[in-house]
Amino acid sequence: MRAPTPPSRVVVVGGGIFGVSAAVHLARLGIRTTLVNDGPLANGASGRSLAWLNSARRRSDAYHRLRLAGIDRYRTLSAKYPDAASLRFDGGLTWDADDAGNDIAAVFDYERELGYHAQLLMPDQIAKATPGVDARSVTRQGAIFNPGEGWVDLPSLIGVLAKEFRALGGEIVTDAGRAMVEVQDGRARGVTTAKGGHWSADAVLLAAGGEVPAIVAEAGQHIGDDTPIALLVRTKPIKHPLKAVLNTPRVAIRPTPDGAFALDSAWSEEEVIVNADGSYEIKPSTLEGLLLEASKVLEGNPQLEIGDYGVGPKPIPGDGEPVFGELQAIPGYFVAFSHSGATLGLIAGELLADEIATGKRHPLLATFRPERFT
Repeated sequence: MRAPTPPSRVVVVGGGIFGVSAAVHLARLGIRTTLVNDGPLANGASGRSLAWLNSARRRSDAYHRLRLAGIDRYRTLSAKYPDAASLRFDGGLTWDADDAGNDIAAVFDYERELGYHAQLLMPDQIAKATPGVDARSVTRQGAIFNPGEGWVDLPSLIGVLAKEFRALGGEIVTDAGRAMVEVQDGRARGVTTAKGGHWSADAVLLAAGGEVPAIVAEAGQHIGDDTPIALLVRTKPIKHPLKAVLNTPRVAIRPTPDGAFALDSAWSEEEVIVNADGSYEIKPSTLEGLLLEASKVLEGNPQLEIGDYGVGPKPIPGDGEPVFGELQAIPGYFVAFSHSGATLGLIAGELLADEIATGKRHPLLATFRPERFT
Protein backbone atom coordinates (compact mmCIF):
# COMPACT_ATOMS: atom_id res chain seq x y z
CA MET A 1 0.00 0.00 0.00
CA ARG A 2 1.25 3.47 -0.90
CA ALA A 3 2.47 5.59 2.00
CA PRO A 4 0.14 8.44 3.00
CA THR A 5 2.92 11.02 2.71
CA PRO A 6 2.66 13.17 -0.45
CA PRO A 7 5.00 12.30 -3.32
CA SER A 8 7.94 14.66 -3.63
CA ARG A 9 7.80 14.72 -7.42
CA VAL A 10 5.06 13.97 -9.98
CA VAL A 11 5.26 13.86 -13.77
CA VAL A 12 2.08 14.51 -15.75
CA VAL A 13 1.99 13.29 -19.35
CA GLY A 14 -0.38 15.26 -21.58
CA GLY A 15 -0.93 18.92 -22.39
CA GLY A 16 -4.72 18.80 -22.72
CA ILE A 17 -7.26 19.90 -20.14
CA PHE A 18 -6.93 16.81 -17.93
CA GLY A 19 -3.15 17.03 -17.76
CA VAL A 20 -2.88 20.79 -17.28
CA SER A 21 -5.73 20.88 -14.76
CA ALA A 22 -4.19 18.09 -12.67
CA ALA A 23 -0.75 19.70 -12.89
CA VAL A 24 -1.92 23.06 -11.59
CA HIS A 25 -3.88 21.41 -8.78
CA LEU A 26 -0.76 19.43 -7.78
CA ALA A 27 1.29 22.63 -7.82
CA ARG A 28 -1.29 24.33 -5.62
CA LEU A 29 -0.75 21.51 -3.14
CA GLY A 30 2.96 22.29 -3.10
CA ILE A 31 4.06 19.19 -5.01
CA ARG A 32 6.94 19.54 -7.43
CA THR A 33 5.36 18.75 -10.81
CA THR A 34 6.59 18.49 -14.38
CA LEU A 35 4.18 18.38 -17.30
CA VAL A 36 5.43 16.69 -20.46
CA ASN A 37 3.67 16.81 -23.84
CA ASP A 38 4.45 15.36 -27.25
CA GLY A 39 3.81 18.71 -28.98
CA PRO A 40 2.53 22.15 -27.97
CA LEU A 41 -0.13 22.44 -25.29
CA ALA A 42 -3.71 21.70 -26.42
CA ASN A 43 -2.48 19.98 -29.58
CA GLY A 44 -4.77 16.97 -29.11
CA ALA A 45 -8.45 16.44 -28.43
CA SER A 46 -8.69 19.56 -26.23
CA GLY A 47 -7.90 21.67 -29.28
CA ARG A 48 -10.64 19.96 -31.30
CA SER A 49 -13.41 19.81 -28.72
CA LEU A 50 -16.90 21.25 -29.08
CA ALA A 51 -16.41 21.94 -25.35
CA TRP A 52 -20.10 21.99 -24.42
CA LEU A 53 -20.50 22.10 -20.64
CA ASN A 54 -23.47 19.89 -19.87
CA SER A 55 -24.98 16.81 -18.30
CA ALA A 56 -27.88 16.56 -20.73
CA ARG A 57 -29.88 13.47 -21.72
CA ARG A 58 -29.41 10.07 -20.07
CA ARG A 59 -26.32 8.67 -18.38
CA SER A 60 -25.49 6.77 -15.19
CA ASP A 61 -26.23 8.47 -11.87
CA ALA A 62 -22.53 8.48 -10.95
CA TYR A 63 -21.56 10.05 -14.26
CA HIS A 64 -24.29 12.66 -13.92
CA ARG A 65 -23.09 13.61 -10.43
CA LEU A 66 -19.51 13.94 -11.62
CA ARG A 67 -20.54 16.12 -14.54
CA LEU A 68 -22.60 18.36 -12.26
CA ALA A 69 -19.53 18.78 -10.03
CA GLY A 70 -17.57 19.62 -13.17
CA ILE A 71 -20.05 22.32 -14.17
CA ASP A 72 -19.95 23.67 -10.61
CA ARG A 73 -16.20 24.27 -10.88
CA TYR A 74 -16.72 26.22 -14.10
CA ARG A 75 -19.39 28.29 -12.35
CA THR A 76 -16.82 29.20 -9.73
CA LEU A 77 -14.31 30.10 -12.44
CA SER A 78 -16.92 32.15 -14.29
CA ALA A 79 -17.67 34.13 -11.12
CA LYS A 80 -13.96 34.92 -10.84
CA TYR A 81 -13.78 36.04 -14.48
CA PRO A 82 -17.34 37.23 -15.25
CA ASP A 83 -16.37 39.00 -18.47
CA ALA A 84 -14.25 36.21 -19.95
CA ALA A 85 -15.12 35.67 -23.61
CA SER A 86 -13.82 32.09 -23.44
CA LEU A 87 -16.27 30.81 -20.79
CA ARG A 88 -19.98 31.41 -21.17
CA PHE A 89 -23.17 30.08 -19.59
CA ASP A 90 -25.84 30.97 -22.14
CA GLY A 91 -27.63 27.63 -22.21
CA GLY A 92 -27.93 24.69 -24.57
CA LEU A 93 -30.72 23.85 -27.01
CA THR A 94 -31.32 20.30 -28.24
CA TRP A 95 -33.79 18.70 -30.62
CA ASP A 96 -34.14 15.34 -32.36
CA ALA A 97 -35.05 14.29 -35.88
CA ASP A 98 -38.72 13.93 -36.76
CA ASP A 99 -38.77 10.15 -36.83
CA ALA A 100 -39.55 7.16 -34.63
CA GLY A 101 -36.37 7.77 -32.65
CA ASN A 102 -37.42 11.23 -31.44
CA ASP A 103 -36.90 11.08 -27.68
CA ILE A 104 -37.34 14.71 -26.69
CA ALA A 105 -40.48 14.35 -24.57
CA ALA A 106 -39.06 11.39 -22.61
CA VAL A 107 -35.68 13.11 -22.14
CA PHE A 108 -37.43 16.23 -20.87
CA ASP A 109 -39.31 14.19 -18.27
CA TYR A 110 -36.09 12.41 -17.28
CA GLU A 111 -34.13 15.65 -16.85
CA ARG A 112 -36.94 17.29 -14.92
CA GLU A 113 -37.14 14.32 -12.52
CA LEU A 114 -33.40 14.69 -11.88
CA GLY A 115 -33.80 18.37 -11.10
CA TYR A 116 -31.68 19.24 -14.14
CA HIS A 117 -32.95 22.63 -15.34
CA ALA A 118 -34.88 21.97 -18.55
CA GLN A 119 -37.61 23.69 -20.56
CA LEU A 120 -39.58 21.98 -23.33
CA LEU A 121 -40.14 24.57 -26.06
CA MET A 122 -42.21 24.43 -29.21
CA PRO A 123 -40.61 26.06 -32.25
CA ASP A 124 -42.55 29.32 -31.86
CA GLN A 125 -41.37 29.66 -28.24
CA ILE A 126 -37.64 29.39 -28.86
CA ALA A 127 -36.95 32.98 -29.87
CA LYS A 128 -38.09 34.25 -26.46
CA ALA A 129 -35.85 31.80 -24.63
CA THR A 130 -32.66 31.98 -26.67
CA PRO A 131 -31.78 34.01 -29.78
CA GLY A 132 -30.24 33.02 -33.08
CA VAL A 133 -32.18 29.89 -34.09
CA ASP A 134 -34.21 29.38 -37.27
CA ALA A 135 -37.42 28.00 -35.72
CA ARG A 136 -38.37 26.40 -39.04
CA SER A 137 -35.56 23.87 -38.57
CA VAL A 138 -36.87 22.68 -35.19
CA THR A 139 -38.97 19.52 -35.43
CA ARG A 140 -42.63 19.49 -34.37
CA GLN A 141 -41.84 17.61 -31.14
CA GLY A 142 -40.03 20.70 -29.91
CA ALA A 143 -36.64 21.28 -28.31
CA ILE A 144 -35.18 21.16 -24.81
CA PHE A 145 -33.53 24.33 -23.54
CA ASN A 146 -31.15 23.83 -20.61
CA PRO A 147 -30.45 27.34 -19.25
CA GLY A 148 -27.61 26.23 -16.97
CA GLU A 149 -25.38 24.84 -19.71
CA GLY A 150 -22.46 26.62 -21.31
CA TRP A 151 -19.23 26.31 -23.26
CA VAL A 152 -15.53 26.92 -22.81
CA ASP A 153 -12.69 27.58 -25.21
CA LEU A 154 -10.27 24.94 -23.95
CA PRO A 155 -7.06 26.29 -25.54
CA SER A 156 -7.71 29.63 -23.80
CA LEU A 157 -8.39 27.94 -20.46
CA ILE A 158 -5.32 25.72 -20.81
CA GLY A 159 -3.25 28.85 -21.40
CA VAL A 160 -4.58 30.46 -18.20
CA LEU A 161 -3.92 27.32 -16.14
CA ALA A 162 -0.45 26.85 -17.64
CA LYS A 163 0.46 30.41 -16.69
CA GLU A 164 -0.56 29.76 -13.09
CA PHE A 165 1.26 26.42 -13.09
CA ARG A 166 4.51 28.06 -14.15
CA ALA A 167 4.06 30.84 -11.57
CA LEU A 168 3.76 28.15 -8.89
CA GLY A 169 7.07 26.65 -9.96
CA GLY A 170 5.80 23.96 -12.31
CA GLU A 171 7.87 22.90 -15.32
CA ILE A 172 6.32 22.43 -18.77
CA VAL A 173 8.19 20.48 -21.42
CA THR A 174 6.63 20.58 -24.90
CA ASP A 175 7.55 18.86 -28.18
CA ALA A 176 9.07 15.99 -26.20
CA GLY A 177 7.78 13.21 -28.44
CA ARG A 178 5.74 10.19 -27.41
CA ALA A 179 6.04 9.35 -23.73
CA MET A 180 6.58 6.01 -22.03
CA VAL A 181 5.94 5.40 -18.34
CA GLU A 182 8.82 3.67 -16.57
CA VAL A 183 7.77 0.84 -14.29
CA GLN A 184 10.42 -0.60 -11.95
CA ASP A 185 9.93 -3.05 -9.11
CA GLY A 186 6.21 -3.05 -9.78
CA ARG A 187 5.54 0.70 -9.51
CA ALA A 188 5.77 3.83 -11.66
CA ARG A 189 9.17 5.49 -11.37
CA GLY A 190 9.20 8.14 -14.07
CA VAL A 191 8.77 9.00 -17.73
CA THR A 192 10.98 8.79 -20.81
CA THR A 193 10.15 10.28 -24.20
CA ALA A 194 10.93 9.46 -27.81
CA LYS A 195 13.26 12.46 -28.02
CA GLY A 196 15.44 11.23 -25.17
CA GLY A 197 13.94 13.06 -22.23
CA HIS A 198 13.85 11.41 -18.81
CA TRP A 199 12.17 12.47 -15.57
CA SER A 200 12.16 10.47 -12.35
CA ALA A 201 9.02 10.61 -10.24
CA ASP A 202 7.24 9.14 -7.25
CA ALA A 203 3.98 9.14 -9.23
CA VAL A 204 2.97 9.58 -12.86
CA LEU A 205 -0.35 10.74 -14.28
CA LEU A 206 -0.94 9.61 -17.86
CA ALA A 207 -3.41 12.02 -19.51
CA ALA A 208 -2.35 11.58 -23.13
CA GLY A 209 -5.80 11.45 -24.71
CA GLY A 210 -6.36 8.71 -27.26
CA GLU A 211 -2.87 7.29 -26.61
CA VAL A 212 -3.67 6.25 -23.04
CA PRO A 213 -4.84 2.66 -23.76
CA ALA A 214 -1.79 1.90 -25.93
CA ILE A 215 0.69 3.34 -23.43
CA VAL A 216 -0.96 1.48 -20.55
CA ALA A 217 -0.81 -1.73 -22.60
CA GLU A 218 2.99 -1.41 -22.67
CA ALA A 219 2.85 -2.09 -18.93
CA GLY A 220 0.62 -5.13 -19.46
CA GLN A 221 -2.58 -3.37 -18.41
CA HIS A 222 -5.85 -3.05 -20.33
CA ILE A 223 -8.27 -0.16 -20.69
CA GLY A 224 -11.22 -0.59 -23.05
CA ASP A 225 -11.00 1.78 -25.99
CA ASP A 226 -13.70 2.98 -28.38
CA THR A 227 -11.89 6.09 -29.62
CA PRO A 228 -13.11 7.37 -33.02
CA ILE A 229 -11.53 9.92 -35.31
CA ALA A 230 -13.36 13.22 -34.91
CA LEU A 231 -13.63 16.39 -36.97
CA LEU A 232 -14.18 19.92 -35.64
CA VAL A 233 -14.71 22.75 -38.10
CA ARG A 234 -14.36 26.41 -37.17
CA THR A 235 -15.99 29.03 -39.36
CA LYS A 236 -14.77 32.51 -40.09
CA PRO A 237 -16.21 35.09 -37.65
CA ILE A 238 -19.60 36.56 -38.49
CA LYS A 239 -22.01 38.85 -36.69
CA HIS A 240 -24.81 36.65 -35.38
CA PRO A 241 -27.04 36.60 -32.26
CA LEU A 242 -26.60 32.91 -31.33
CA LYS A 243 -25.34 32.49 -27.77
CA ALA A 244 -26.40 28.98 -26.78
CA VAL A 245 -24.82 25.69 -27.82
CA LEU A 246 -27.02 23.88 -30.37
CA ASN A 247 -27.19 20.10 -30.53
CA THR A 248 -29.37 19.23 -33.56
CA PRO A 249 -29.93 16.09 -35.65
CA ARG A 250 -27.37 17.05 -38.30
CA VAL A 251 -24.95 19.47 -36.64
CA ALA A 252 -23.78 20.74 -33.26
CA ILE A 253 -22.84 24.42 -33.05
CA ARG A 254 -20.94 26.36 -30.42
CA PRO A 255 -20.03 30.07 -30.48
CA THR A 256 -16.33 30.94 -30.14
CA PRO A 257 -14.66 33.89 -28.40
CA ASP A 258 -13.88 35.61 -31.72
CA GLY A 259 -17.44 35.49 -33.10
CA ALA A 260 -17.04 32.36 -35.19
CA PHE A 261 -18.75 28.99 -34.77
CA ALA A 262 -17.34 25.55 -33.95
CA LEU A 263 -19.18 22.72 -35.73
CA ASP A 264 -19.24 18.95 -35.50
CA SER A 265 -21.56 16.01 -36.16
CA ALA A 266 -21.67 12.23 -36.07
CA TRP A 267 -22.05 11.87 -39.83
CA SER A 268 -19.04 14.06 -40.62
CA GLU A 269 -16.85 11.94 -38.33
CA GLU A 270 -17.81 8.88 -40.36
CA GLU A 271 -16.60 10.58 -43.55
CA VAL A 272 -13.05 11.16 -42.29
CA ILE A 273 -10.60 9.11 -44.39
CA VAL A 274 -7.73 7.49 -42.48
CA ASN A 275 -4.83 6.81 -44.81
CA ALA A 276 -2.45 3.86 -44.54
CA ASP A 277 0.28 6.11 -43.11
CA GLY A 278 -2.03 7.30 -40.34
CA SER A 279 -2.72 10.71 -41.86
CA TYR A 280 -6.25 12.01 -42.35
CA GLU A 281 -8.12 13.26 -45.38
CA ILE A 282 -11.29 15.36 -45.34
CA LYS A 283 -13.44 15.59 -48.45
CA PRO A 284 -14.49 19.12 -49.48
CA SER A 285 -18.09 17.85 -49.60
CA THR A 286 -17.89 17.01 -45.89
CA LEU A 287 -16.77 20.51 -44.96
CA GLU A 288 -19.34 22.11 -47.25
CA GLY A 289 -22.03 19.83 -45.86
CA LEU A 290 -21.31 20.90 -42.28
CA LEU A 291 -21.48 24.56 -43.24
CA LEU A 292 -24.79 24.01 -45.03
CA GLU A 293 -26.32 22.11 -42.11
CA ALA A 294 -25.23 24.85 -39.71
CA SER A 295 -26.66 27.59 -41.90
CA LYS A 296 -30.04 25.81 -42.00
CA VAL A 297 -30.51 26.00 -38.22
CA LEU A 298 -29.15 29.51 -37.70
CA GLU A 299 -31.41 32.55 -37.81
CA GLY A 300 -31.13 34.28 -41.18
CA ASN A 301 -29.43 31.23 -42.73
CA PRO A 302 -26.08 33.06 -42.99
CA GLN A 303 -23.44 32.11 -45.51
CA LEU A 304 -20.66 30.45 -43.54
CA GLU A 305 -17.04 30.06 -44.59
CA ILE A 306 -14.35 27.69 -43.35
CA GLY A 307 -11.86 29.26 -41.00
CA ASP A 308 -9.93 26.09 -40.16
CA TYR A 309 -10.54 22.59 -38.91
CA GLY A 310 -8.98 19.94 -36.71
CA VAL A 311 -9.11 16.18 -37.06
CA GLY A 312 -7.82 13.39 -34.81
CA PRO A 313 -8.73 10.90 -32.08
CA LYS A 314 -11.61 11.72 -29.71
CA PRO A 315 -10.92 9.75 -26.50
CA ILE A 316 -13.83 7.47 -25.59
CA PRO A 317 -13.41 4.48 -23.24
CA GLY A 318 -14.79 1.12 -24.29
CA ASP A 319 -17.88 1.38 -22.09
CA GLY A 320 -18.37 5.12 -22.61
CA GLU A 321 -17.69 5.95 -18.96
CA PRO A 322 -14.64 7.89 -17.71
CA VAL A 323 -11.45 6.18 -16.56
CA PHE A 324 -9.78 7.97 -13.64
CA GLY A 325 -7.36 6.89 -10.96
CA GLU A 326 -4.45 4.65 -10.04
CA LEU A 327 -3.82 1.37 -11.81
CA GLN A 328 -4.53 -1.26 -9.20
CA ALA A 329 -1.63 -3.44 -10.34
CA ILE A 330 0.97 -0.62 -10.56
CA PRO A 331 1.18 1.77 -7.59
CA GLY A 332 1.99 5.34 -8.53
CA TYR A 333 0.64 4.96 -12.08
CA PHE A 334 -2.47 7.13 -12.53
CA VAL A 335 -4.57 7.59 -15.67
CA ALA A 336 -7.14 10.04 -17.02
CA PHE A 337 -9.01 8.89 -20.12
CA SER A 338 -12.48 10.11 -20.96
CA HIS A 339 -14.92 11.74 -23.31
CA SER A 340 -16.46 15.00 -22.03
CA GLY A 341 -13.02 16.39 -21.32
CA ALA A 342 -14.32 19.94 -21.20
CA THR A 343 -17.10 19.30 -18.67
CA LEU A 344 -14.90 17.09 -16.49
CA GLY A 345 -11.60 18.91 -16.96
CA LEU A 346 -11.47 20.99 -13.78
CA ILE A 347 -13.08 18.50 -11.40
CA ALA A 348 -11.05 15.55 -12.71
CA GLY A 349 -7.80 17.45 -12.30
CA GLU A 350 -8.75 18.46 -8.76
CA LEU A 351 -9.77 14.96 -7.64
CA LEU A 352 -6.83 13.20 -9.27
CA ALA A 353 -4.36 15.64 -7.73
CA ASP A 354 -5.94 15.01 -4.35
CA GLU A 355 -5.66 11.23 -4.78
CA ILE A 356 -2.04 11.48 -5.88
CA ALA A 357 -1.19 13.73 -2.93
CA THR A 358 -3.07 11.86 -0.20
CA GLY A 359 -3.34 8.26 -1.40
CA LYS A 360 -7.07 8.37 -0.60
CA ARG A 361 -9.59 7.35 -3.26
CA HIS A 362 -12.33 9.91 -3.78
CA PRO A 363 -15.88 8.46 -3.74
CA LEU A 364 -16.93 10.53 -6.78
CA LEU A 365 -14.52 8.44 -8.86
CA ALA A 366 -15.49 5.08 -7.34
CA THR A 367 -17.21 3.66 -10.43
CA PHE A 368 -14.65 5.01 -12.88
CA ARG A 369 -11.58 3.05 -11.82
CA PRO A 370 -9.36 1.49 -14.51
CA GLU A 371 -9.48 -1.95 -12.88
CA ARG A 372 -13.04 -2.47 -14.09
CA PHE A 373 -11.54 -3.49 -17.45
CA THR A 374 -9.39 -6.22 -15.89
